[in-house]
Amino acid sequence: MSLDRIRADITKLDREIIRLIALRQNYAKDIAKIKINTGIPIHDEQRTAEVLESAFNRAVECKIDPVAVQKIFDILITMSEDRQRDCSGEGNLP
Repeated sequence: MSLDRIRADITKLDREIIRLIALRQNYAKDIAKIKINTGIPIHDEQRTAEVLESAFNRAVECKIDPVAVQKIFDILITMSEDRQRDCSGEGNLP
């Protein structure tokens, strides 16, 4: 396989990752509606811990750096909470 071919495949993967992040953000809007209607706070420490632990464990299973994967998921959680705050009127996202 050539370098150009591998880079093209990575570019495809990057686009798919971005598409999935956008989908995750759309789910955050749905979660915000539920939380607003039920009075649940945006930040859920227990859920955050569960997601981060699951990401860590899955990264170990896949033999990739679990700490780095946790950092990525920490960013995704922050993005989700920011989107939820925006939907609830607490944030200032576009």
